[in-house]
Amino acid sequence: MLLTITILGILALIALISFVRLHTFLAFLAVSLGVGLALGQKPLEILDSIQKGIGGTLGSITAIIALGAMLGKLVAQSGAAQRIAVKLMDLVGTGHARWAFLVTGFIVGLPLFYSVGFLLLAPLVITVSYRYKLPALYIGLPMLASLSVTQGYLPPHPAPLAILKQFNADMGLTLFYGIIVSIPAILISGALFGSTLKRYTTPANPAFIAPDLSEDEMPSATTSFLTVLLPILLIGLSTFLNPLLPEGSLVQQVIGFVGEPVVSMFLSVLVATYTLGLRRGKTMPEVTGLFGEAVKDVAMLFLIFGGAGALKQVLTDGGVSQSIAEMMENSTLHPFVLAWGMAALIRVCTGSSTVSGITTAGFVAPMLAATGVEPNLMVLSIGAGSMMFSHVNDTGFWLFREYFQLSMADTLKTWSVMETLVSITGLTGVMALNLILG
Repeated sequence: MLLTITILGILALIALISFVRLHTFLAFLAVSLGVGLALGQKPLEILDSIQKGIGGTLGSITAIIALGAMLGKLVAQSGAAQRIAVKLMDLVGTGHARWAFLVTGFIVGLPLFYSVGFLLLAPLVITVSYRYKLPALYIGLPMLASLSVTQGYLPPHPAPLAILKQFNADMGLTLFYGIIVSIPAILISGALFGSTLKRYTTPANPAFIAPDLSEDEMPSATTSFLTVLLPILLIGLSTFLNPLLPEGSLVQQVIGFVGEPVVSMFLSVLVATYTLGLRRGKTMPEVTGLFGEAVKDVAMLFLIFGGAGALKQVLTDGGVSQSIAEMMENSTLHPFVLAWGMAALIRVCTGSSTVSGITTAGFVAPMLAATGVEPNLMVLSIGAGSMMFSHVNDTGFWLFREYFQLSMADTLKTWSVMETLVSITGLTGVMALNLILG
């Protein structure tokens, strides 16, 4: 019954947004209230869930998105994005732009949260698209597939890391197996599927496109690349050094603090203010004005993300996640397939890969001990399941739609299908690796 209510709620949400043309945030609130009542929650409990969902979602991403938008705006307006795009195209040629972004997405996605990687790389994709008259979606989807795979499969991202710790799996082995599984998943969901999307020629969001600048007006390639890569370097440095440093030492605390996404993005914006702003002859009021414009560009996303968080929390508090897990607990499927299916179903219903992964891990842990299956591969199978069919209750869906300016239907046909392929190919890779390992 809970699953039926959830499905009906999601269908109602799609109908309100696509056919009634109700504002997305209002549609989320309406469906959250209706689903909460249908799940048997008391009215005041529903309001608590909505407030908790909005606060929890925005609390975790607002600063990152705002800082990422500021950095992206300055990178675009200063000419740094144009410089990087020119160098990238000189290196690989416009015919291989999508492959360059695929590799870049994987490298950037290893240390960075998905939203940070997206906000850093999407403006580069859009810049290349406009400069070289290439379909933005065609060259950008491989990059998004790489970011999604690293987010879902690989520690130190939140859900894989939490699952890994719960299973007492080995970080090094999980990462090694994860990279092996990631390669075919990215090639199929990003490169192969992305190659079918040339027909989607809708221009991407022009808010991140700067006017053409002359050679002298652009910052140097070194300055451009280092400024854009600074948050990646800071987070990557923290990720790799922290385990090697004495636990609780001052150095470890400082490096861990600098490696936090919000702090690394904040420091990067400060550095960019100088390297791409003040040093290039802009005044502080001019730079601040650009930052204000950047926040306006993404302001509507905050409402949409808050609405998606509200619905996710109502579903979670209403017992949907637990109900799905209990329903599948007694299945006779292979443990990897069962864990993947459980995570996939929870993900589709709640819209959160993190909730999906952690909820599934709690139910799978006893089964893991009883069956003796490889815990490192179990982390990957749950991670793959947690990426299944992102749609209207997922903030990533709206981030993609806003930047690439697609209709609801086209977003489902492109982004949602890509995420589904990420999930299915991930499970296939895990099962194949399990056979090889014996």
